[in-house]
Parts: sequence; structure tokens; C-alpha cells
Amino acid sequence: MFKPASFLTLARLHPRLVLSAAVGLLSGWALQSRLELLQSAVLGWNIGVWLYLVMIWALIVRADIGDVQSFAEQEDESATMVLLMVCIAAIASLAAIVLQLGTAKDLHGMARVLHYTVTVMTVLGSWFLVGTIFAVHYTKLFYTADDDVPPLKFPDEKSQPDYWDFLYFAFTISAAVQTSDVAVMSTPMRKVVLAHTVLAFLFNAAILGLSINIAASLIGN
Repeated sequence: MFKPASFLTLARLHPRLVLSAAVGLLSGWALQSRLELLQSAVLGWNIGVWLYLVMIWALIVRADIGDVQSFAEQEDESATMVLLMVCIAAIASLAAIVLQLGTAKDLHGMARVLHYTVTVMTVLGSWFLVGTIFAVHYTKLFYTADDDVPPLKFPDEKSQPDYWDFLYFAFTISAAVQTSDVAVMSTPMRKVVLAHTVLAFLFNAAILGLSINIAASLIGN
């Protein structure tokens, strides 16, 4: 059973994520009076996701190596749960967009443009969210590993990688569905990389399918 204490711990360790989720949920709820349930849910998702991305990237840009290590060491076992929840939510957002595309044929003019704009923003937001949340998780796994050998080996023998190194690693997987020139040195890390690679393949396939669908719809009209 979910306890208030566990929520407080989650809010303390992941304040940006909790705040963004709350804003997204409240926004979706507020929009229900004007829009259909699925439309309000998709817009609420976008508001929450892009708010989180702005806040976490603002942190990443300003963080030095000491901040990176401090943030990673503050993470607890909830980090894996958060990663799983975010990935499930991102997949659900793509499913919602697929359902929404079925109504696009009935729209015209600016309404159709706005519909496709929301579609593109949802897909991009979900893709960036997954890459970012995996980068943060890789940071946590690297700096909390108990092994003598680091779970990731960077080509320049960097012993204290920063967020940009982990973002490079994560988004290479997200974009190319393969690892970069960074070596994976432990089995636990390989499990996470495998899950990320499979999810990246599904995302890229979905993006390709949605792109073809939108292009065919535009050409047909």
C-alpha cells in the first residue's frame, strides 16, 4: 500500500518530476471541461513533460561534477520505479496519439494544424523524456556502483563523467538503437542498456509510422 511517507520521500528525491506530474495532472483535469478526455489527457501530458524537461535540463546545464555526484548519491531504490513509471507513461502517450490520429481526417484548416502540432510535440516530448530519464539513471548507477570497475568505461578514461557524458551515451542509444564508444562493463548496467535499446527501437518505429501516417494524410488532402 502506498504510504504518505513514501510519497514524501519521492517528492524530496525527485521534486521536479513530482511537480511536473502534478502540474500535468491538474492541467489535464482543468481542460476536461472544454475538451474530450483523451485530448485533455494528451495536453496535460505535454504540459507536464515539457515542464520537467525545462527544469531538468536547466539543472544539467548548471551542474558541475560535484553536483552530479551529489544528486546521484541521493537517489534510492525509488529511482528504478520512477524509470519504469516514466517509460510506461511515455508508451501510453504514444498509444493515445495513435488513437487521436483517427480523428484527424474530420478536421480542417487550423484545427488540423493544431492537431498535428500536438502530435509532434507529444512524440518529441516523450522521446526526449525517455532519453533524459535514462541518462539520469545511468548517472545514478555509475556513481553508486560498489564494484572496483566502473559499470561504464568512457574512451578518454574519464573517471568522473558529468551529465553530458551520460546524455551522450543515452541519446546515442535512443537515436541509433546501439551503444556508442562507451563500453558497458557490468551485467546490471547491461540489463538497463538492453531495456533502453528495446524501448528505443519501439519508439523509433512508432515515430516512423506516425510520420508516414501524417505525410499520407497531408498528401491525400
